[in-house]
Amino acid sequence: MQTLRTPDDRFADLPQYGFSPHYAEVADSEGGTLRVHYLREGDPSAPVVLLMHGEPSWSYLYRKMIPVLTGAGLQIVAPDLVGFGRSDKPAERTDYTFARHVEWMRELLFDRLGLADITLVGQDWGGLIGLRLVGEHPERFARVVAANTFLPTGDTNPGDAFFAWQKFSQEVDVFPTGGIVRGGCAKPVTPQVEAAYDAPFPDESYKAGARQFPLLVPSRPDDPAHNANEAAWVGLAAFDRPFLCAFSDSDPITKGADRNLKERIPGAKGQPHTTIVGGGHFLQEDCGEELAEVVASFVASTP
Repeated sequence: MQTLRTPDDRFADLPQYGFSPHYAEVADSEGGTLRVHYLREGDPSAPVVLLMHGEPSWSYLYRKMIPVLTGAGLQIVAPDLVGFGRSDKPAERTDYTFARHVEWMRELLFDRLGLADITLVGQDWGGLIGLRLVGEHPERFARVVAANTFLPTGDTNPGDAFFAWQKFSQEVDVFPTGGIVRGGCAKPVTPQVEAAYDAPFPDESYKAGARQFPLLVPSRPDDPAHNANEAAWVGLAAFDRPFLCAFSDSDPITKGADRNLKERIPGAKGQPHTTIVGGGHFLQEDCGEELAEVVASFVASTP
């Protein structure tokens, strides 16, 4: 598998991102390896909060939440998905599949880092991949916070807003990663922060994963991920550990998806589900500190 690696100098002096990088190797499924980046902050003996980002962001998205969570006595692990952030970027769009993304994260989180008793915080694709892992490996997770995310099987229409985004992502000549994040926020984003979301991608050749992700969201019953996601839902439908929805009030892409999670997952019953007011799709950027307080309170109230 041919891969690209973003030069380190692209990540120098990014606003509010003074965290030390960590790396681990995972199998690329073709006989080689991929270097995956992750942040690990806080007391290494403290409970783990796993912060999973989505498309086309990276662990930078969680920079406002990390100090709040570590300040609450928690340990955080925030990986960059393969193809994003400081992680290696396979060069061909066909290198990226839903199944591979799940396996790359499974190997990193369980085999390499040995994480257990995890509190998952998943947004966008961080939820699609994270919820698959919860459904397939429920014993690894103590609780879940779902934020602007879902786990589709392709049996229901994802909506006009999603299809408009999918069409844009495939037709735009230059894929504007930072601009996409800015456009998905409800509050102003400075040019410096927008540039930080562009940092992992020196040119279009680094964006194969970002381009391919919108096509990997199951939107038809014959999608390659349909069966695996259906099987993961069997696990989620039996998941009785605490499950909290913390969606924002201004996200057209995932609006209403929390209803399905609350109805189908036993652990969601009776939890203090919350709406983050003033947040767009990237609610970590808009309201990161507030979301972090919700997560910290949820962990403290569900020992």
